[in-house]
Order: sequence, then structure tokens, then C-alpha cells
Amino acid sequence: MPDRYRDEDTATVIRLIASIFVVMTSLVLGLMINSAKNTFELADRNVHAMATETILLDKMLRRLGDLGDTTRQQLIAYARYAKAASGSKSSGLVIGDVHAEMLLDRAGDELRAIRPSSGEQMVLWQEAMAKFQRIFDLRWKLIEQADGTIKPALLFMVVAWLIVIFASVGFRAPFNMMVMGGIFVSSILMATTIYLIIDMDIPFGGPMSVSREPVDRVLLALTR
Repeated sequence: MPDRYRDEDTATVIRLIASIFVVMTSLVLGLMINSAKNTFELADRNVHAMATETILLDKMLRRLGDLGDTTRQQLIAYARYAKAASGSKSSGLVIGDVHAEMLLDRAGDELRAIRPSSGEQMVLWQEAMAKFQRIFDLRWKLIEQADGTIKPALLFMVVAWLIVIFASVGFRAPFNMMVMGGIFVSSILMATTIYLIIDMDIPFGGPMSVSREPVDRVLLALTR
């Protein structure tokens, strides 16, 4: 660049502009991390809650004896399908495709078709219906949470701010391998941080996904 663009007054202004963007970027990144963390933790809690409710429902159906066998078979079919689908974008327990929905609906239909013949069976059936409704509600909540909350426009803005910050760092930096290496490494680390934030905001995909272990526990509990 020409010397008139590299004088001390210009460098001072550039540093002031960069400091504004540094503060704003720090605030926004902090909010993004907090939002992604909350989304991930809520999805993780709901997946474990859904697994727990499914296991408890199975225990109630076992206590119903022959009346609950057909419903249990449908739950087992749903759990097996969930296990097979665990490598997809969403956790198998909450996969939002038509076949998974059909399997869970069949379990609900079979449960509603039960006709208790005693007071004890009626109490168990009512508790089982409440558990099933809880499972049904959790599944749809998790499907809604699968896409994350961080908007692309916000990501674009943060990336633009980071470009300004890195440009201001290199504005008067000496041209040598140490400076170039430092800027390159820091930019890679920053890009990795943003990627992990995005990945955590989408809880059922990528390296930081919600654990698939609840699916295994449900299937083990239902089939043993």
C-alpha cells in the first residue's frame, strides 16, 4: 500500500475501528455459544427423558400382561427402527420420517384399544396412556429442536466482522513467516470455534451430537 495509507494517524483509526468489532464479535460469539449450549443441553435432556419414559411405559405394559403385549411389540419395532436409524442426521429416537411416526402411532392405537377388566388394570392403563402422551410430545419437541436456532444472517455478520479484524491485524504487520503463520493458525482456530458452535446448535448431527446410548438402553430394556 502507498505510504500515505500507512502513517500513524491512519493506523490509529484502523485500530479503533478494529477494537469496536473485537468487542462486538466477542459479545455475539458469547451469545452464540450460550444459545448453542442451551439448545444442545435441552435436546440431550429431552432424549434421555424420552428414553426413560419409554422404559417406564414398557414396565407398565408388562404389568398389564397379555393386554399390553401388542403395544409392547410395536414399541420394540419402533426401538429397533430407531437403532437402525441412529447414524442419520437425527437421533433414532426422534427421527422425523413417516415410517417412524407410523410405528409410534401404531403403538398408541394398540394402547388405546386396550380394555381393562379390573380397577388395577385401569390405573395401569391410565398411567401408560399418560406416559405415551409424554413420549409423543417429547418426540415432536425434539424434531423441532433438530434444526438449531442460530440464523445464517448472524453467522454471515460475525464472519464479516472477523474479516475486518484480521485485515486490521495485518494492516501494518511485518511480512515474515512468523506473522503469516500466527495469522493463519489463529484464523484456523477461529473457524474451528465457529464450526463447533454451529455443530452444537444442531444437536443430532456432526461430531458433537447427542449421545445415541439412550436408544441402545431402550432397546435392551424392551427386549430382555
